[in-house]
Amino acid sequence: MRAPRFSIKTVVYFLGPLCLIAPLLVMPRANSQTNQQVNRQRPRTVGASPNTNQQQVNQQQTKSSSEEVDEGDVVRVETQLVTVPAVVTDKSGHPISTLRQENFVVFENGKPQRLTNFTTTEAPFEIALLLDTSGSTREELGLIRDAANAFISALRAGDRIAVVAFNNERSTNGPLATVDLLTTLTDKRTVLRTAIANLGTSNGTPLYDALSKIGDQVFHESSEEFRGRRAVVALTDGVDSTSNSDFGEARAKLAHAGVAAYFIQVSTEDYVEDRLLKDCQDDGRLTLSAKQLERFRRLFVPSAQREDYQDFCKLGQFERMDISRQLYNLARREMDQLARTSGGRNFQAADLQQARAAFAEVANEIGTQYSLGYYPLDKTRDGRYRQIKVELRGVKDMSVRARDGYYAPKQ
Repeated sequence: MRAPRFSIKTVVYFLGPLCLIAPLLVMPRANSQTNQQVNRQRPRTVGASPNTNQQQVNQQQTKSSSEEVDEGDVVRVETQLVTVPAVVTDKSGHPISTLRQENFVVFENGKPQRLTNFTTTEAPFEIALLLDTSGSTREELGLIRDAANAFISALRAGDRIAVVAFNNERSTNGPLATVDLLTTLTDKRTVLRTAIANLGTSNGTPLYDALSKIGDQVFHESSEEFRGRRAVVALTDGVDSTSNSDFGEARAKLAHAGVAAYFIQVSTEDYVEDRLLKDCQDDGRLTLSAKQLERFRRLFVPSAQREDYQDFCKLGQFERMDISRQLYNLARREMDQLARTSGGRNFQAADLQQARAAFAEVANEIGTQYSLGYYPLDKTRDGRYRQIKVELRGVKDMSVRARDGYYAPKQ
């Protein structure tokens, strides 16, 4: 058996379609006086009046979608702001932090958009630091703590961080892996270091639940100071074994919160594969539950009989190995996609020493990131993918890396 590199965890990674959910503000029905005005003037544009000039119309378009109002209609005002993290570097790869809003042009599906929000690299960040401590990681907790503390030290004084990890909760069926919010967003370094010192371990990996909790609880409030300046930084191998939510749900919540995703992927595949191939009577074996096998069947072999994926021990070694490799490959592809579409990045780490170096790169990039924001000219709520391209104007010998797209909300 090969020597383990990292902690052991069960292997499952499923995800649904990426979607971007934007909130709707629903205005109450007009009163009787307003209804009379609508009857006389229908149809008209939301926010317009008989004396509205073109400048007012343009201003309104940056705030809401244009919809015609009929008597008895519920008026919906579109408030979806698309945020685009962007990093600019010179020919040597050094970050440039002195650009202004007029230096950026944003295109959506080839059409230029009007920038309504611009945040410089000096603005603070809000970061959810997710530390995957599942499995038998007790011997490596010290290295994880050191890497996390070094990351916090590399951030700026005004940046706020929340620490999220996994822990065990007692249940009738034995230890249950849960998401542990060790601290909410804070810029107090002593509080953060205390939270990291209290890291525990779990027998499973509720990764999707953790991402959902970050979107729901850590970033539940909107703040103008941090608008477009939010990120989740996750140290993980990207596989999930115990979540109640799925990846599509988690991803939608992160998108709703405007969060860029950074993944530092630790390599555990070789060790996991060794454990999967052990005989089911071996105490060091790793198995997948019936629930996990059913998820795998639905995703990869939907035509297979359900009863064929009820007992992991009845599967042959080649089948187990194939399951492991497919899930790891899928995890890598989808984390790459999530990082790219959200404006973050994906880092590979062969060991925790490389993970610490990746943390340093993430901290450096966050400190040199611009945030661009616009309200899409295309108000169609069709759920389709829209490409984003950022170009620079008025500068030479510089390149920009930015979020490359998003999924429009659906009706």
